[in-house]
Amino acid sequence: MSKKITPYKDSTLSKKEQVAEMFDTISGNYDNLNRVISFGIDVKWRKKVLQIVAKTNPKTILDIATGTGDLAILMAQINAEKIVGLDISAGMLDVGRKKIQEKNLSRTIEMVLADSENMPFEDNHFDAITVAFGVRNFENLEKGLAEILRVLKPNGMFVILETSVPEKFPYKQGYTFYSENILPIIGKLFSKDDVAYGYLSESAAAFPYGEALNNILRKIGFIDVVAMPQTFGVATIYSASKK
Repeated sequence: MSKKITPYKDSTLSKKEQVAEMFDTISGNYDNLNRVISFGIDVKWRKKVLQIVAKTNPKTILDIATGTGDLAILMAQINAEKIVGLDISAGMLDVGRKKIQEKNLSRTIEMVLADSENMPFEDNHFDAITVAFGVRNFENLEKGLAEILRVLKPNGMFVILETSVPEKFPYKQGYTFYSENILPIIGKLFSKDDVAYGYLSESAAAFPYGEALNNILRKIGFIDVVAMPQTFGVATIYSASKK
């Protein structure tokens, strides 16, 4: 990424600290807002991630930037022995824990407050690792990806779901108008943090996607890297593995 996009332009906090503060602030409305912003299509994308991960029959799964636990809860369908949801926002994790308790999944899913660039896990620890709409919030993308590679077992599955920018007319123009003009307005209506959804659209536009992110994954050491654009390219699913 050529420039660092942060939520609060005048803040002296690091990007990591700003992101944690922002998500703490919007955590109460985050789930509802996500459904509105994506017209509910984000649920479909997460189910595709589930299908990719399920094919590998993982016993241990780590969901990074788990937020309120949507993807971690979905992963419970795989019947893995242990699922860990990790996030730097205590507010988001609190919402997630309540959802997990309501679904009686507390024995399977553990929510952990930690930094994805310095995780409290041993090397080669997880069979599968997922990140949905989280890698663009990393303070240092390559450091975060290298840390994921470290805790992933050899032959393990790594799947990213992230926003991307459509490249074909008229989807590219429509996406740009929506993300720059409509998304921040919806965010302000739902959220008490005026800048949060401006940041989310701005960071999405600046984040490397497609072959650019594929090349970064390969540089870090991932193998079998594949990018799968979704819904005209407004999101992309990436899968990769480890030697």
